[in-house]
Amino acid sequence: MSFDIRVTQRPLRVAPTPRIRPEYKRRMRLADTLQVLCFVSVAVSIALFLGDGGAARFSTPADAITSLGVLTGLVGTDLLLVMMLLAARLPAIDRAFGHDSAMALHQSLGKPALYLILAHVVLLITGYSLAGKVTIFAEAWSMITQLPDMLLALAGLGLLILVVVTSLVIVRHRLPYEVWHIVHLLSYAAVLAALPHQLTSGSLLIAGSAQWYYWLALYTGVAGSILVFRFILPVVRSLRARLVVEGVDEVGDGVVSIRLSGRRLRRLKASSGQFFIWRFWTPGLWWQAHPFSLSAAPTGNSLRITVRALGDASAALPGLRRGTRVSFEGPYGLFTDRARTSPRLVLVAAGIGVAPIRSLLETATFLPGHATVILRAHTAEDSYLADELAALCQARGAELRIIAGKRPAGLNTWLPAKAVSARVSLKTLVPQLRESDVYICGPRRWTDEVVRDARSAGLPTRQIHFERFDW
Repeated sequence: MSFDIRVTQRPLRVAPTPRIRPEYKRRMRLADTLQVLCFVSVAVSIALFLGDGGAARFSTPADAITSLGVLTGLVGTDLLLVMMLLAARLPAIDRAFGHDSAMALHQSLGKPALYLILAHVVLLITGYSLAGKVTIFAEAWSMITQLPDMLLALAGLGLLILVVVTSLVIVRHRLPYEVWHIVHLLSYAAVLAALPHQLTSGSLLIAGSAQWYYWLALYTGVAGSILVFRFILPVVRSLRARLVVEGVDEVGDGVVSIRLSGRRLRRLKASSGQFFIWRFWTPGLWWQAHPFSLSAAPTGNSLRITVRALGDASAALPGLRRGTRVSFEGPYGLFTDRARTSPRLVLVAAGIGVAPIRSLLETATFLPGHATVILRAHTAEDSYLADELAALCQARGAELRIIAGKRPAGLNTWLPAKAVSARVSLKTLVPQLRESDVYICGPRRWTDEVVRDARSAGLPTRQIHFERFDW
């Protein structure tokens, strides 16, 4: 079987590519500003310590170790709050970094924050034991039994360790998504449990001091952001949209498109390529949230998603009845035409990753002959939404390539064995790759291989956009 199937392009009169470079610059300025604020928050935490005379408390080994313990606690807690903001789905963070990048940064901060908190505990116990000339174990017991709110803080530390351990890839992929999600909700309790201990122990955060007001404002700001953008706003938007299932269409074996209807959906300002987190209010599904991308351009009264039965929960979705109420969070993600920096467009998808690619193709702005769609599948029959993609490519003057075949065993590649033998790459498939923005969606490892291929062809990071549909 040939691994390359083409749909000929038909030139049409299409609007010129918009001036997207200024928007990219605005996004980068926003990203830079948010990163600076992150560093500033860490710097302020250190300044709180120095402003309280911390620099003068290094005269003895015991004082030095104790002071380092206070400092690591401040910085570690600040990083935990930054992590929570990154996961709070703030619109500014989503516009600047996109969901995938924000969550990747969120995960990367987990271990450093935990290490700093653990160092805080160890250093304080060591410093106090040296100052009091008692054993470390005796000092630890004394702190637990005599210091106020210490047991609550230790409970928070235990929850934090649990959250970080379950975030490790080797552990995360062994857990059902719902279990992992519930465990991660405990991170809110972990951070809150540490607050009373911070306010009642030591002399740094004395009630009524400037440091005390700042620390409470920091906690309040993060808690308020989570409450508004993770809970209140989704509920308000869902009630206002009155979204229901309009119909379910079979696309392939275990794959369906779910049509949704509602009112005033343009107020959501959703774009093709974005995703929502959906909750279907029917027995067996109401307690589970599903992140699915739009597979068609949103309209003022309709949305569409295309899903594949990959687990017990999603396997029940084909049986959804018309009229089932739907609530949602979103839209999220930078996998949109707004992220473009180049006049040409390359869309690469595998499996159900075709959903955002299909919706993006519907509304993206490009000249005839300036877009290429690459659909990857084991067989041509496994290419979901291929007929719709072919029709869109024909109408919009884009080129469609369906690359079928299994990947060679033992090789890290996104292409089938026959294509690898023929030395095919993203560069050979798209000669104008350097003039293109590449959008990639598929399984995690496969997506990483496509990204690696694009980078090896010399494509800068700003021209590579990707989403992985596993968690």
